Amino acid sequence: MASTSTWFESVAEARRLAERRLPSSVFQALHAGSESGGTLGDNVAAFGELGLIPRVATGVSPQRGLATTVMGQEISMPVLISPTGVQAVHPDGEVAVARAAAGAGVAMGLGSFASKPIEEVVAVNPSLFFQVYWMGSREQMETVMQRARAAGARGLIVTLDWTFTHRRDWGSPAIPERIDLGVAAKMAPQVLRRPRWLGAYLRQRRLPDLTVPNVVPVGEAAPGFFTAYGEWMMTPQPSWSDLAWLCETWGGPTMIKGIYHPEDARQAVAIGADAISVSNHGGNNLDSTPAAIRALPGVVDAVGDEIEVMLDGGIRRGSDVVKAVALGARAVMIGRAYLWGLAARGEAGVANVLEILRAGIEETLLGLGRDSIADLRPEDVLVPDGFTVVPPS
Repeated sequence: MASTSTWFESVAEARRLAERRLPSSVFQALHAGSESGGTLGDNVAAFGELGLIPRVATGVSPQRGLATTVMGQEISMPVLISPTGVQAVHPDGEVAVARAAAGAGVAMGLGSFASKPIEEVVAVNPSLFFQVYWMGSREQMETVMQRARAAGARGLIVTLDWTFTHRRDWGSPAIPERIDLGVAAKMAPQVLRRPRWLGAYLRQRRLPDLTVPNVVPVGEAAPGFFTAYGEWMMTPQPSWSDLAWLCETWGGPTMIKGIYHPEDARQAVAIGADAISVSNHGGNNLDSTPAAIRALPGVVDAVGDEIEVMLDGGIRRGSDVVKAVALGARAVMIGRAYLWGLAARGEAGVANVLEILRAGIEETLLGLGRDSIADLRPEDVLVPDGFTVVPPS
């Protein structure tokens, strides 16, 4: 269907709408990758290097099977909402995302640095995985996990593919901890050029802020994003034995996000994790890391059916989802795509992005002559020589 005032046809169009709606620094913080953006760019471009092999006269069913399960949660298609930080692109933030995901039958990852309390988000989408960083003491992490468990989170996502980077070759946008009169005056020119963004907040009688309520017990004052960020930066990185403790302490389904090297995938299996996400943090971590999809086949070869494997990074079309699943992923995780939809049109924009992906998956399966995502095989994808990255042991 053609684009209308309430519908956009592609994720690329959602991005354009988001750029027109958001103040420049807000959009840049959402869009940018680390340093030169090389990894960010390759995450997307790599999918274009993969070909598809169409088949005809296959007699496939008009109804194609898209459903699967991830960490025990049934989902309507192999797409998950990847956890992201404070979603100041829209005043409803993660609650709007959760509603759209629930409407589409999709599970949601909620970030520990999210802007909305986990209790509010679980209330609108019970299929929720709570994301944590290795931050602070074990006692602090256990307290955060207890809150997530009490709220009803169905699983834990442990994010490891973020160390520390804020550099952008074209300049990082200035992001304030809180909005006060000084910050408001400084940002006024760019905000006034995007009045609809500010108006959405003012209609709720509040201003944007960057507090993160989910890193403290219920009722305790929420710290600012950069306060929590600083604590995370000062915490030594975990060992595999630390992660084994985390899995055991949580006591439920656990995903290790940020796997790239096959040996790390084997270590995740060894500590008892239920799932892994092949990811380079969307190009926001170590620049010059090749695209996540390039590492996927090597990771799948290393762990086989011993653990559920997700792919996170560069998904912009339903055909991208199909390529990842054909190469061994159980499902994919999306980040920027749904945030652009959220910025463009709130909950409806996120639902729009999810419907674009669903339709694209169905159309690609039809072109491949496959009844279901379960029927996809590596031979459905033409992988050029030298495409796959297999790091040395």
